[in-house]
Amino acid sequence: MNTQGSRSNQTCLTPPPDYASLIHVHDLDLFYGTQQALKKVNMDIPNRQVTALIGPSGCGKSTLIRCFNRMNDLVDHCRISGSVEFYGENIYGKQTDPVDLRRRIGMVFQKPNPFPKSIFENVAYGPRIHGVTDKEALTQIVERSLKDAALWEEVRDRLHESAMGLSGGQQQRLCIARTLAVGPDVILMDEPCSALDPIATSKIEALVNDLKQNYCVIIVTHNMQQAARISDYTGFMYLGEMLEFGTTPQIFQAPNNPVTENYITGRFG
Repeated sequence: MNTQGSRSNQTCLTPPPDYASLIHVHDLDLFYGTQQALKKVNMDIPNRQVTALIGPSGCGKSTLIRCFNRMNDLVDHCRISGSVEFYGENIYGKQTDPVDLRRRIGMVFQKPNPFPKSIFENVAYGPRIHGVTDKEALTQIVERSLKDAALWEEVRDRLHESAMGLSGGQQQRLCIARTLAVGPDVILMDEPCSALDPIATSKIEALVNDLKQNYCVIIVTHNMQQAARISDYTGFMYLGEMLEFGTTPQIFQAPNNPVTENYITGRFG
């Protein structure tokens, strides 16, 4: 694991104005013990766009996005080399506060994971942890986050009921609202629709399209049709390598790599 400096020496990452490419990945290698999971990954992820990662199971998609907010720090015997720059600073440098980084780069997981609390407390939890105690401020944050997650109209009259009573699709949008409540710049989504029915999936896809107006969204998906529908850029991963990265129309209509073409046309995968 990378060693980390003391919290007193760590700084928050401050965006320069009009920073177009939020995340720059350079020669990123990742090992779990002796097993190499990522191999010399290079890519630039633009701001206020949707970037999809596609590829066969086990190719490194989820491992890669977990590098972006250092969740792999929590895995034993994980070793990383290369760099991931966020606003021009290497997030694996000693100056980076991982707690602040995970606020700035939020994660929505494959399976909805609401806390066994009220809908209100689910959304207010993050701001409370980060020091917001004023009741009026928390109320405003909860309302704004639920509206941004396209859930407010469905739950406004039952904010103090248990979140566990929501449907699966509503729970996933609640988890998105919980992520938005702490003010991220980037939203990572690891197969957010895999446990949802088609109607709930369509709502999440519409929400992703809205979110990119204000956030950088990076989504892992096994559904190539979904990637084609909602993403602006697509990266194709295979055996831990980023074989091809480009605009979504280019990747799906005129891929440069024959392995990419074989995967997209269903010849393997």
